Amino acid sequence: MEKTPLDSNIERATGIRRVIAAFRYSMQGLVRLWQEEAFRHEVVASAAAIVVFAIVGAGALDYFVLAILMLVLFAVESLNTAIEELVDRISPEISTVGRHAKDLGSFAVFCLLCANGFFVVYVVAGSLWG
Repeated sequence: MEKTPLDSNIERATGIRRVIAAFRYSMQGLVRLWQEEAFRHEVVASAAAIVVFAIVGAGALDYFVLAILMLVLFAVESLNTAIEELVDRISPEISTVGRHAKDLGSFAVFCLLCANGFFVVYVVAGSLWG
């Protein structure tokens, strides 16, 4: 019988070592995500939004909300990439279920892109005509 990760003899990190290990895993995920062109575009769009906010004189709360929205977008993009990798690994052939999983992940990213875009337009419009 095959061992599961819970049956492993590998000693699990605890305390500060666990925090350091979790940080390292997160940075490995960031490095992997950076390979996705969509993520790089989202990072550039985030930087552009910050510049636009500076030009229109956005308030501190606007920057805070933008930062939260961008972090949520990056998280959803990460999950979408994870779904795509798992589907490609488990079901390399074209399948309806795999296509639906990928489409749903893509739609989640699209929703966050819209939310980010609507917020930027709201802040810019409020600064110009408010």
